[in-house]
Amino acid sequence: MRQKMSCNLFLLAFVLGIGGSFQYGLQISIINSPAEYIKSFIHETWLKRYGSSPSEEIITLMWSFIVSIYSIGGLLGSMFAGYLSVRFGRKKAMLLTNIPALLSAALMGLSRLSRSFEMIIIGRLFSGVCGGLALNIHIMYAGECAPQKLRGVTAITASTAIAVGKFVGFALGLREVFGVDSLWPVLMAANALPAIIQLLTLPFFPDSPRYLLIDKRDKEGCSKAVKQLWGDGDHTAEMDDMMAEQEAINGQKAKSICDLFRDKAVRWQLITLFLVCSCMQLIGVNVVYFYAYNVFIKAGIPPAQTHYVSLGVGITEILTTVLCGFLIERAGRKMLLWKSYTVMSLALGLLTVTLSLQDSFSWVPYCSAALIFIFIMSFGIGPAGVICPLPTEIFIQSYRPAAYVLSGVTNWIQLFFLGLAFPFIVEGLGSFCFIIFFVYCLSMAIFVFLVMPETKGKTMLQIMEEFNHLNYRGKKRQTALQQNDSSVMIATRL
Repeated sequence: MRQKMSCNLFLLAFVLGIGGSFQYGLQISIINSPAEYIKSFIHETWLKRYGSSPSEEIITLMWSFIVSIYSIGGLLGSMFAGYLSVRFGRKKAMLLTNIPALLSAALMGLSRLSRSFEMIIIGRLFSGVCGGLALNIHIMYAGECAPQKLRGVTAITASTAIAVGKFVGFALGLREVFGVDSLWPVLMAANALPAIIQLLTLPFFPDSPRYLLIDKRDKEGCSKAVKQLWGDGDHTAEMDDMMAEQEAINGQKAKSICDLFRDKAVRWQLITLFLVCSCMQLIGVNVVYFYAYNVFIKAGIPPAQTHYVSLGVGITEILTTVLCGFLIERAGRKMLLWKSYTVMSLALGLLTVTLSLQDSFSWVPYCSAALIFIFIMSFGIGPAGVICPLPTEIFIQSYRPAAYVLSGVTNWIQLFFLGLAFPFIVEGLGSFCFIIFFVYCLSMAIFVFLVMPETKGKTMLQIMEEFNHLNYRGKKRQTALQQNDSSVMIATRL
């Protein structure tokens, strides 16, 4: 039974990943390799269209727009993820995310033949919409399909898919693959393949059991989905947990983002969501990747070989997120988070020192390279993996879509503004820019250790009760569970 449950459930996780968070990771990394070719294409197109060569400022502006508009698309996608997942269900919403993916692939793949760099811009916008939708719906869908003991492992597959997407993007951009002038349109259209794979395979899997029972009140459909994903064993405890959550919601409709801010019953869940889950850009992983190139050059690696070292960094992130999947149900979310944040803050502090002394001693660049790998490993074992199941676990069904929307919107806004401000931060602070991210990681280590409850091995209602100790500290707790007698009995029994 365990083999059947694991097989069906993780097949679904793979199918969700290939057209979900994989797309996000792919688009983050795939844009780096063809940069010079696309700039040259903009120059040639402008010259043929207007009869004069564009200035360097215009080319730089167009390229910056191509890169940054992905974040705008991601923001738009995140804003609609909650509505689509409630209106159409998790499965249909996931299938709908492939439409902008295919549109973006067609536009960017045909841009050279059409002599239009505007098609690249619009294509990147659609790929961002796909990433914003897929990232949120994928994690929500996977988390709701898993039984309690596999909830963390299943959700972490989203983080692994992101890491694999980054790696594949770097690999496809190598000169030996598609990283040449004649093939960059094919490279930019690579996101069509995972979209097609998901469109052909996802219809064979059921919708989220929690969505079917709690939102649609389809007990028979929920039972069929549970049997298909988990096998024919006794799943009474899991069904009771879903029924208890349905009773606690008491027929309430899906909440809005405004309800998240207004409702005192989810105050500390909201604080945890924002600080721990929504501020991933403040960890500094993108800055570390930026400095990695310079560090590897200083360590004596030839410039032509640094792309292969970057692949090594990508493999490290994949392996550590897989390792997180093995550890999360044993060590727990809280311990992995606060210990990883602590190691990351130490690595960033030491990296600030070694980068400042980069030219002073010959052995310092090797220390910097080692610290980069330590940081990436800690990121993969901790925040990259653990954060995936948290929104599903700390919010009950009625608040969950809005929580994912808020987390996604915050993440994409930070990605956009940090992308704009990052060159100026580096120019002004140099290697001391890591101090900003050091402070955040250290603060999160303290917050998780002192405040955040452990969610491992607990039902959704037990986790809600843990947060109610924070939400109603020292006051009479008038929770959703205490609004009717039957709910009180359910809470007492659990």
